[in-house]
Amino acid sequence: MYMTISMKLDEPLIAEALRIGQHRSKRAAIEHALKEYVQRHRQLDIINLFGTVDYSHGWDYKKLRRRK
Repeated sequence: MYMTISMKLDEPLIAEALRIGQHRSKRAAIEHALKEYVQRHRQLDIINLFGTVDYSHGWDYKKLRRRK
């Protein structure tokens, strides 16, 4: 699903994104930037979970392998 949107963008910034990313269109550059933005924030959400999951120090994962 696509959405039509009209907005003013920083032309030098778009030009640099086109050059660096070797995108063929402004749309491709913007879509790529949005995908990276979403991916980055998802990664930050995962990083924020570190230290919040409890685990057992005595748990033997090798024992579970031997059962199979």
